[in-house]
Amino acid sequence: MNTWRLITLETHNAFMNMAIDEAILQSRIEKLVPNTIRLYQWQPSAVSIGKNQNPNDTVYVNNCRKLGVDIVRRNSGGGTVYHDQTGELTYSVTTQISDLDATDITTVYTRIYSAITDALRLLGIPADYSQGDHKNCPNLTVNTRKISGSAQTVKRNIVQQHGTLLLNLDLSQMFQLLRIKGLDNCNTAAQIAQRKITSVQNELGHAVTKETAAKALTQGFKTMLKINLKPAQLTLYEQALANKLCKNKYATENWNKNGKI
Repeated sequence: MNTWRLITLETHNAFMNMAIDEAILQSRIEKLVPNTIRLYQWQPSAVSIGKNQNPNDTVYVNNCRKLGVDIVRRNSGGGTVYHDQTGELTYSVTTQISDLDATDITTVYTRIYSAITDALRLLGIPADYSQGDHKNCPNLTVNTRKISGSAQTVKRNIVQQHGTLLLNLDLSQMFQLLRIKGLDNCNTAAQIAQRKITSVQNELGHAVTKETAAKALTQGFKTMLKINLKPAQLTLYEQALANKLCKNKYATENWNKNGKI
């Protein structure tokens, strides 16, 4: 049974979170670190946009500024996501594709989501895999309502998938920040979203701590990917690279507005 590295639950701002994920990806490409699973949260709350998105099309930028919500451009594709500082647990999986017994990206999604599905099962929630479409990445749903989404980047046969597990929801806050094409009324957007998005708390009728959710995710990955997980820290190289990427890329206006370094 293969042993992967586990970066246990930690909290950073949006710019450092994305910098750390890229530093792990680069280190794995260079064969400096093993396959890695990382669990994290965001402080303060943030909005992340896909690598090729225009923030003015998908985010109420001024509202984010007023509410102290960071905006960061990811290194992965996918759509715009609101990351509530207490309402979400985020994971990233960085691995050689073949180590997931996968030969294509669709299989990568199904393998990783099988672990998230098992974590939700441990929490008492039955979830279904939704393969998505040309506009939406695959995700997990409960009675057709989304509870977990993700995005990927692939370089030199190494895939990094980072995704969310929604612990609880503040839809009124979310849709003051996320701009929905053709719909400018934030209240209406939140009402529509209530039929399309759910959370662990909604499904169970009570809150689940971040520690409980992190434990379930860790067990889900171990069981479904058939791996051992060894808790470890970032290497000194990763720490230095993450600091550099945070300062010179993810915290810069040019990257976040224009996608250029």
